[in-house]
Amino acid sequence: MKILITTDLFTVTTNGVVTSTKNLYSALCLRGHDVRILTLSADRKSKKEESIYYVKSASLEVVYPGVRVALSYKNKLIDELIEWKPDVIHSQCEFFSYQFALQVAKKTHAPIVHTYHTMYEEYVGYVFPAKKIGKWAVKIFIKNRLKKAAAIIVPTTKVKGALENFGINKQISVIPSGINLDQHKNLLSDGQKLAKKTQLGIDKDKFVMINLGRMGDEKRVDELLEFYAKALKTLPNITFLVVGDGPAKEGLEKLSEKLGINKKVVFTGKVLPSEVHTYYQLGDLFVSASTSETQGLTYVEAMANGLPLLCRKDDCLSDVIVEGVNGYTYQTEEQFLQRLTQIYSDGNWCNSAKEQSLNISKKYDRNNFALAVEEIYLSVLKSNK
Repeated sequence: MKILITTDLFTVTTNGVVTSTKNLYSALCLRGHDVRILTLSADRKSKKEESIYYVKSASLEVVYPGVRVALSYKNKLIDELIEWKPDVIHSQCEFFSYQFALQVAKKTHAPIVHTYHTMYEEYVGYVFPAKKIGKWAVKIFIKNRLKKAAAIIVPTTKVKGALENFGINKQISVIPSGINLDQHKNLLSDGQKLAKKTQLGIDKDKFVMINLGRMGDEKRVDELLEFYAKALKTLPNITFLVVGDGPAKEGLEKLSEKLGINKKVVFTGKVLPSEVHTYYQLGDLFVSASTSETQGLTYVEAMANGLPLLCRKDDCLSDVIVEGVNGYTYQTEEQFLQRLTQIYSDGNWCNSAKEQSLNISKKYDRNNFALAVEEIYLSVLKSNK
């Protein structure tokens, strides 16, 4: 099958959409499909690197970190893909590259399958001062934007519900995004863990609470810092490892100083995707306060590295955290502190939870992901004929 994947970002940054797209691309290629990527370049030049087509673009950092806008929708690379005649087009973003998808679909009559990754309602504050107006604008934009999609894929029932609330009545299939489990099977030796902890300034006997991901206000890492400051009064042996970078990082570092915990919190800054698993493996517990996730691949990655989870309650966690088995959810500061104390004090439960997390993570293997997506392709192709 000839499959064209369109996405605003593919190599210029790392986030959940990019990770999901890369895993889908790799898994579909392994299944023998002819897959090509049409995306935006990191500069004002168009280029082609094997099966990746980059259309020249410009930065829109003023709107949101990492966002880029296409400088042209008339491009010889797009013409080449039209001549290639894909069987199906799989769009990963609703903005600039979606226009590529529409353009190629119009010329080739290939159906568009679209994956809706992002709950934009949580991000409107970056663009609209008034959130109500922003949420209304998101609803209208998305509903109109997806009119020409033959099928829609979402990672969780939470996202499906959001689209149904927008008034979208097309076929919506829930398919959890897959990850490359092979990477997370590369285990560090005890010596390697100790060396990495020493490098980061973490004592070998510390209990490590870890949060990993892009640092934006919507991720609510500030809440975790405030809860951690309270926890230290009774649990002084806990270190908080915060992995990642983003627009909120500087403010979070200042908050940790204000709370008097800056010597207990380790901010790593940006890390390479190929090294992410080495940071998870330093942890004893993964924590998150975000309610902006559509699925939260970091949760799955944490489980794949054998970590129990303690996360703010959210619909996207319904198939991720089995309460009391591989982790807990919380809704208040009191619940967070109670569960953290319980987890810290119960080594037997932690060992069991680690095994459970590993088992649960297996259903998110990228090969299962590709198989499910492939079925959607076949379905729309049958309808399209």
